[in-house]
Amino acid sequence: MYEKSKELFERAQKSIPGGVNSPVRAFKSVGGTPLFMQKAKGAYMYDADGNQYIDYIASWGPMILGHAHEPIVKAIQEKALDSTSFGAPTQLEIEMAELILSMVPNVDMIRMVSSGTEACMSAIRLARGYTGRNKIIKFEGHYHGHADSFLVKAGSGVATFNIQTVPGVTAGVANDTLTAAYNDLDAVKKLAAEHKGDIAAIIVEPVAGNMGCILPQPGFHEGLRQLCDDEGIVFIFDEVMTGFRLAAGGAQERLGIKADLVTYGKVIGGGMPVGAFGGKKEIMQHIAPLGNVYQAGTLSGNPIAMIAGYTLLTELKNNPSIYKELEEKTIYLRDGLNEVLKAWGQPYIINQLGSMISIHFSDHAVVDFATAASANNELFKKYFHAMLKRGVYLPPSAFESWFLNNALTYADLDKTIAATKESLQELV
Repeated sequence: MYEKSKELFERAQKSIPGGVNSPVRAFKSVGGTPLFMQKAKGAYMYDADGNQYIDYIASWGPMILGHAHEPIVKAIQEKALDSTSFGAPTQLEIEMAELILSMVPNVDMIRMVSSGTEACMSAIRLARGYTGRNKIIKFEGHYHGHADSFLVKAGSGVATFNIQTVPGVTAGVANDTLTAAYNDLDAVKKLAAEHKGDIAAIIVEPVAGNMGCILPQPGFHEGLRQLCDDEGIVFIFDEVMTGFRLAAGGAQERLGIKADLVTYGKVIGGGMPVGAFGGKKEIMQHIAPLGNVYQAGTLSGNPIAMIAGYTLLTELKNNPSIYKELEEKTIYLRDGLNEVLKAWGQPYIINQLGSMISIHFSDHAVVDFATAASANNELFKKYFHAMLKRGVYLPPSAFESWFLNNALTYADLDKTIAATKESLQELV
């Protein structure tokens, strides 16, 4: 069934570390051979052996309208005829910035970069330059890319591989990165008091997606916002996953919280390698060439990434009903999964907001990294492979959110629910 993928994986390991270019793709968390994809269209992906899968990764978020969405593909093809890169300004970059500012609350200026990691790294540097302080607070299990500061008690692949201390991250960097449990406001206040006047920024995934989908508890973000106001700390929303997915204005709009800086990733490029960080003019004007906080990149504002993102975001802005449709589909899936899991009789938790959802085989609420890690993740491995066998491609880790795309039909959702019912019988 997976013979071609097995051959490709053996071949890849000879020239690529671990045979993959991003660790979670190696399937180490769930076991088995990673599948090598050949093409995708709409809600489906096809591997090198020709097997079809209902996709619940959506390229880790950006394929909101489905794979190979025709207007985006056409726009990329046309723009590529003009050149794939200039290393010089273009009008399209301005139009893209104006479009984002028109959709997102509380963002006055935005800088394009090439990845979510670069966006978060740059936002932290900017916060430090703006405040003249060095320390940051992040949350256990939250993943903001692989920059040194963010690999202290990180989620996503770091959690998947149970890497607690990352070689190459210096003690000085680690000492400047303070961590607290997500949803524990008192712990954050304690850190702020212990390091009063030293904290440049608090960075948070407003809805966590790198330890499964985990929602903020009532009052948590409001408390962080007030703390930042009181202590002169820059409040950063990492919206690499939630931006333009939970709402046209992202988590800021959906949750009704104003951040000082916001970071974006692949969603704003329709899946192309792209990122951005933006926020209040008062802070953003410290970025070079306006200010002295340096950040640069040859491929920042790349025309192919810009046209893909501009086409996607324009469609999302002009058709706000997409968000309602996506959420209705996700709730339908959640309710269907809940029904079969309840009948199964074993402990489970389903977390869901908007078009993000995850299943945790746990007998307690999953509200932070510790509760996510204490779930029965061995059971998730078996569930993953049982679903894969039935043509449903889930994130290959219990520490990742599922992402729905609007190309999914209710028939696809029914098939997924039915596949779960069958799969659970194998897990008894």
